[in-house]
Amino acid sequence: MTRSLLLGAVAALAASCAVEPTRIPDFYRASVPPGTAPGTLLRREPAPTPAANARAERIVYASIGLDDAPRAVSAVVMFPYGESASGARPVVAWAHPTTGVAQYCAPSLREDFYATVQGLPDFLARGFVVVATDYPGLGTQGPHPYLVGVSEGRAVLDSVRAARYLAEAKAGTRYAVWGHSQGGQAALFAAQLAPAYAPELSLVGVATAAPATELATLFGDDIDTPLGRILSAYTFWSWSRVYGDSTGNIVAASADVAMDDVASVCAESLLQGLVLSRDAKPLAQAFLTANPTRVQPWRSIIAQNTPGRAAVGAPLFFAQGSADELVRPAVTEAYANSLCRGGDKVRYVSMPDVPHNPAGNAAAPAAAAWIADRFGNAPAPSDCAVLLR
Repeated sequence: MTRSLLLGAVAALAASCAVEPTRIPDFYRASVPPGTAPGTLLRREPAPTPAANARAERIVYASIGLDDAPRAVSAVVMFPYGESASGARPVVAWAHPTTGVAQYCAPSLREDFYATVQGLPDFLARGFVVVATDYPGLGTQGPHPYLVGVSEGRAVLDSVRAARYLAEAKAGTRYAVWGHSQGGQAALFAAQLAPAYAPELSLVGVATAAPATELATLFGDDIDTPLGRILSAYTFWSWSRVYGDSTGNIVAASADVAMDDVASVCAESLLQGLVLSRDAKPLAQAFLTANPTRVQPWRSIIAQNTPGRAAVGAPLFFAQGSADELVRPAVTEAYANSLCRGGDKVRYVSMPDVPHNPAGNAAAPAAAAWIADRFGNAPAPSDCAVLLR
C-alpha cells in the first residue's frame, strides 16, 4: 500500500469512528485519607521492565490540588537494578507534554509508555531514578487541571517524594526536573514552588524543551491555527471545570459540542490526531467570541498560570527548535532572558529546523548530559551574556 493510500485509509477510519476510551484499571481508583502528607505512597504495583537491568513500579501517591485539597495522582517510577555505587540515587522528575484532558489520557496507561519518556535510556544508564507523573486527573479521578501550573508543579514535587518510598529504588533527595511543552511549564512551576513546598528536597537543575511560558502570547499566536484551536479547546474545557467558571463570555454556544468532542480525545497517536482534526473543524467557523486575555476571569487565570519571571535559584536548561510554530522561539528566548536578568544561570540551546513535537526527543541527549553535570557538581554553564546582548 502506498503512503497516500495508507493515509487515506486512516483518514477514512477517523471520519467514521471515534477513538474508544481506555478502561481505567481499578488500581487508579484511589482516595487520599484525611491528614495524609503530600508525597505519601498510596498504592504500588510492578510495571513491565523498561530496559535491561532496570525495573519499574506503577504508583499512586498523595498530592495537593489547586483548591488545597488532597488529590491522588498516578506515576511510574523507573530505576536500575542492584546497588548504587554512590549510595542514594539522583532522581529525574519527568514532566510530560500534552496528552489530552480526559482521564484515560494518562501516559502510564499507554502500552508504549517507556518510549514517551524522553531520554529514559540515557538516564537509566547513568544510574538515575526516573519518576514520571501523570499529573492530577489523568488516570486518577478528573478533571485534569490542564496548564494549571501550581497543580502540575506540586504533582511533580510530590512524585519525587513518593519515589523515595520505594526502598529498592534507593532514591535520594537530590533531583532535577525535565519537561517538554506542557511539561516545561510544569517543570518551571515546580522549581518556583520547591523552596516553600518541598524544602527537604534539593533541586540541582531544571531542563525544558519548548516550554509553555507566556500563555497570553501563546494564545494570541496559536488560536487561528488548527492545533491552536485544539489546545485552546482543551484549555477552556479544563479551566471551566477546575475553576468553576462558565465559558459563555468567550466561547460561542454553537462551539460547545465541538469543544466537548475535542476534550474526549487524547493527543497521543496518528489516529487520535486525525479524529481531533475532524472534531475541531467546527471551531474554525465559530469558537472564541472574545480575546480571553482581555476578559475576566480568563485574563487572571492566564496570568496565574504563566511561570514567574523571578529568578528560580537553580540552573536552567532551555532547548528550543527554530521551526517551532506552536511555541515560538522568540517567546522562549524572551522568557530565558528574564531569568538571566534575575541572576539565574541559563543554558540556551537552539535546535535548527526542529518543530514543536520532536523537540523533547531532539533535546534529550543534551538535557541528559546537562543534568548529569548538575548531579556531578560541575559548574553550571551560562549563555546569559549572549542572550542579553
